[in-house]
Amino acid sequence: MPRIVVFGNSGSGKSTLAKELAATHSCPHLDLDTVAWDETNSNPPTRKSLASSMEQLKPFLMENSQWVVEGCYADLLGAIIPSSTEIIFLNPGVATCQENCRDRPWEPHKYDSPEAQNANLSMLMTWIEQYSQREDEFSLAAHEALFQAYTGFKREFTSNARH
Repeated sequence: MPRIVVFGNSGSGKSTLAKELAATHSCPHLDLDTVAWDETNSNPPTRKSLASSMEQLKPFLMENSQWVVEGCYADLLGAIIPSSTEIIFLNPGVATCQENCRDRPWEPHKYDSPEAQNANLSMLMTWIEQYSQREDEFSLAAHEALFQAYTGFKREFTSNARH
């Protein structure tokens, strides 16, 4: 019964890998973006409280014996990882993450239109570039700490080639 957590920087390939793993294991996939953000269209976007996000996560985790969860939120991931059978840290570097974001198709669950997604690209490039300098739940340091503390089966990939 796989319960896999995939995490890393924006653009690291989390969604792509998580969807592949969910299809391979015929299990549900959850993108933490869907529970982490306030649904009002505030600008800039506002995170929900950790407690509110966890309340939304509980049914998914309780109703499914196997799953793939992906995201960049170390606070949410830290609550899920103890239930996982495997974690995968995608850490391909800033240049690869930025290239992936430039090449990604439209994400209709996040943006109203391809134009809206493209309008956010400049901010996203800066965000990705700051990964190693940030000291928050989205940072390289937070992701490395999750990875180091996990005692189960874990893998880190430092490129898009995961063979």
